[in-house]
Amino acid sequence: MNAFPKLHNAAWPGVVGKGSPGAEPIIELDTMIDLTAKASVNGVKFDGVDLFLFAPHVDIDSSDDDLKKLADKVRARGLIIGSVVAPVWPPTGGGSAMGDDSERKKFLEQVRKGCRIAKRLRELGARSYGIVRIDSACGPGDWLKNPEDSQKRIAETFRQACDIAKDFGERLAAEGEICWGGMHSWRRMVQLLELTDRPGILGFQADMAHTLLYTLGYNAPEDRILPENWNWSHPAILDEALATLTAALRPWTIDFHVAQNDATVKGSGSHDKTGRHCLPDDPNGKLKIAHHAGFWMRDAYGNPTKKFKHLCWDGCMFPNDTMMKPQTWNNILAAMIAVRDAHGWNE
Repeated sequence: MNAFPKLHNAAWPGVVGKGSPGAEPIIELDTMIDLTAKASVNGVKFDGVDLFLFAPHVDIDSSDDDLKKLADKVRARGLIIGSVVAPVWPPTGGGSAMGDDSERKKFLEQVRKGCRIAKRLRELGARSYGIVRIDSACGPGDWLKNPEDSQKRIAETFRQACDIAKDFGERLAAEGEICWGGMHSWRRMVQLLELTDRPGILGFQADMAHTLLYTLGYNAPEDRILPENWNWSHPAILDEALATLTAALRPWTIDFHVAQNDATVKGSGSHDKTGRHCLPDDPNGKLKIAHHAGFWMRDAYGNPTKKFKHLCWDGCMFPNDTMMKPQTWNNILAAMIAVRDAHGWNE
């Protein structure tokens, strides 16, 4: 059994897609933490949780007292905190990274607040690793109106965000998801990381569900890797596509989400065509989770990269009744244990 990477559950599926008119109710943070803490597979449990810094889970303007209560709450369940998500999007108080000065100021302020919380949680002894997650907070449609200038503007904003993160002793990870302008294609994602040029501060967050869609060219047909109209009948072709993808992005990867995907998309508006997360045992899932995680976790010579100290399960938009079943989290934990057994390490 490998001790690393540690295994975390994401709390934000209790918030994402919940709480709006016509949607299911939000699942409170305490409930998500309890579900995580109670999961167990042959005596192995989750080590921690990753958090969304947005009310009602964790208010981005939390006081020091609020954060101490949060830290105590998590540690009381035998867990720690890893990566945190800064709410950089316009609906959550942020702004587009390629927007006007006012929008970019809002974006950077949310990064500052997120890094302040992350640092404070470290000082409280509840967090010893992990990153602050960001994205461009703009859609591919707006980005496409002026691609090269848009890309340069996002990179400029990201550089300023890196200055903020450095001041707090934090690192940022850009989430590779096809719904974010300038990050909607694997080639453009690499370009943005290179343009920002802050490898010690800004890295890539790979989510297995989202990055699978990079190979299919959603929102960027010109950068498709898998053949058009491919019917998933030859596993070696998928492996070749993921080898191409990970060779480009693995050197930048500093945060990793274990996930399953059925190769379909959902979403609309500013969150256009985002990946459809599936449960690990979904019969429509296209990934062999433990096998394909290795493309991200091992280098070209087959050695563990050890670029991140924890894995996180990301599974947004599941129905509440599914999320409230203890067996759901046991199955997820089992999938993550299999990933660590296959590609982890001991120190």
